[in-house]
Amino acid sequence: MHIDIEHIRRSFGRKTVLQDISLSVSSGMCIGILGGNGSGKSTLLSILAGVLTGDGGSFLCDGTDLLRTPKQRETIVGYVPQGTPLFGELNALDNLRLWYPADDLRLSLDQGVLAMLGIPAFLKTPVNKMSGGMKKRLAIGCAVAKDPQILLMDEPTSALDLACKQIVAAYLNEHRQNGGITLLTTHDTAEFALCDKLYILRDGVLAPYEYDGNMRELVDLLS
Repeated sequence: MHIDIEHIRRSFGRKTVLQDISLSVSSGMCIGILGGNGSGKSTLLSILAGVLTGDGGSFLCDGTDLLRTPKQRETIVGYVPQGTPLFGELNALDNLRLWYPADDLRLSLDQGVLAMLGIPAFLKTPVNKMSGGMKKRLAIGCAVAKDPQILLMDEPTSALDLACKQIVAAYLNEHRQNGGITLLTTHDTAEFALCDKLYILRDGVLAPYEYDGNMRELVDLLS
C-alpha cells in the first residue's frame, strides 16, 4: 500500500492555512506532523478524513483518490480527532455497539485491539464520567472498528498519563508492524520515537524535519 497526498490547499477568507501540501508514505510507516497552534495540522487531517473540504488536491491510495471515493475512504481510513467524538450519555459498551457488529465486538474485547487498549476495564462507565485517557482510548477503539489500513490521529496522546501513552504507543507500533500507515500530529517529543519521519507545518508549508534533541530550536520553529 502506498499513499500520495498531492497539492492539498485550504484558505479561510484571506488566510492561507495549507499551501500545496504534498507527501508520500509507504506501507508500515508512521509520519509525525509538528506545528504550532493554528498551523493547520488539524485542518489537514480533517480534509484527509473527509470531514472538511479542501480547496484542491488529492489523497491517493494505490492510485485511487480517497477524497472522491468516500465509501472506500470510510473502509480503509480511521480518524481520531483531537476531541472525543463520543456520546457522553452512553457508556463505553454502548458507544462501541454503534461501530462494531456484535461478533466482532466480542472478539476484539476478548483478544483484539479493544483488549490491547484496556477498554474492557471500563465498559460500563458513562463517557461523561471517564478520564481523558479513557475517552481517548475509547475514541481510538471506535475509529479502528473496521481495521483501517490508514490511521489519521490528531495528538493521540495529548494530556494522557504515562500508562495510557504506553498503551497507545503499543497499538501504533503493532499497526505499523502489520503494514498499516499512520499520520499523527504531535507536540510531544516522546512520540517522535514512534515516527519514521517528521515534518513541520509552518506558514502553510510542510517541510521535512530532523530532530536532534535541540529543544530550543524546536520551540522556535513551532512558535
